[in-house]
Amino acid sequence: MKTGLIIFSFLWLCHPAVAQVAGCTDPLSNNYNPQATVNNGTCTYSSASVAPESSVNLSDEVEETSGLVKWEERLLTHNDNTDLKLYALDSISGAVLETFAVTGTSNTDWEEIAQDNQYIYIGDFGNNSNGNRTNLRIIRVGKEELLSGDIQANSIHFSYSNQTDFNPTGGNNTDFDCEAFVVSNDSIYLFTKQWVSKKTSVYALPKTPGTHIAQIRSTYDVSGLITGATYQEDKKLVVLTGYSTLLQPFFYLLYDFKGHEFFSGNKRKISMSSMGFHQVEGIATTNGLEYFVSNEHFVKAPLFNIAQKLHKFDLSPYLQEYLENLSLATAHNDIRSRIRVYPNPAGDYLYIEIEPSLIGIQYNFIDMNGRNAQTGTLDSERNRLDIGRLQSGIYVIKVSEFPDYSYRLVKRG
Repeated sequence: MKTGLIIFSFLWLCHPAVAQVAGCTDPLSNNYNPQATVNNGTCTYSSASVAPESSVNLSDEVEETSGLVKWEERLLTHNDNTDLKLYALDSISGAVLETFAVTGTSNTDWEEIAQDNQYIYIGDFGNNSNGNRTNLRIIRVGKEELLSGDIQANSIHFSYSNQTDFNPTGGNNTDFDCEAFVVSNDSIYLFTKQWVSKKTSVYALPKTPGTHIAQIRSTYDVSGLITGATYQEDKKLVVLTGYSTLLQPFFYLLYDFKGHEFFSGNKRKISMSSMGFHQVEGIATTNGLEYFVSNEHFVKAPLFNIAQKLHKFDLSPYLQEYLENLSLATAHNDIRSRIRVYPNPAGDYLYIEIEPSLIGIQYNFIDMNGRNAQTGTLDSERNRLDIGRLQSGIYVIKVSEFPDYSYRLVKRG
């Protein structure tokens, strides 16, 4: 008596009998492994640089622009002095369109701005003068309150979990400075500006008002000073900005990572060309391909006098393929949630359950010679298919609603 076994999966996944292969999965890398199915964060890259598509001077009102976020059709920025205003900028001309007064708070050293659906977050955590601030915080302001002018700002106070020495270090001589952070669904992640080691450390803390300990998660050698961050959580993409000790600005791309382990995936540094001695501070994006970057006014008499500017960069040569493949994988996962095939193992019958909206779609069983072995219609939410007449072997199941996606099965008669 013959027994049967059906094994199914999307063709884009590994066959269950084949072990997963860890390696570099980025085709743009130096060490891309086409056989790798799991990104282990080992990709290496050749040196690269990108020039801005456009650059415009900013108003003297935002001479010390230190953070940037894209909110609706405008960019928001702020100064890092005692100024309590947020400035809405035109993303093309850089002109100041509107100002918002953040009342009921203060500005010791605002260095970054971020957002979620409800709130604007302002990082009052600059700590480079002596490295010993004990009043580090992130100010939270409701977006609706900001628009109405009825602002009730509150604070998320924090300290670093591994800072025990609060003796003054002197200017620009601490690894507990910070100018970059991102906001996720439930947490805030800080990226430190480490003047001594030229690395950055990630710290996590809740995004609710109160007093918290920012827990260190990881440290990575960026060989520079991180000054800004932007995050697209659904795309597993963080782009940092910063500059070297000689004020050569750069991007640091972090993508295809696991969870919120930002340095577990791909890590690529890209220089900004034609931008020497630009003290870049803010970075923002909405689509993960086009980025806005702002730099502060930098004066080093008599050699340098770099005006505050807004720049636009296109990073699609480095990120478009990743984002397109990510969208495709998301679509695959969506289909898996809408179609269920079982049992495993199975005999002469196979069950396919589908969402009600898919009732009436056709299916095809195709053998390894490309011939159509069985065709039918899925005419109910739960479909019992007689596959007893199929010969032993490997088949592909395709459904009419999703022509680009297939299921793989093995049958024994």
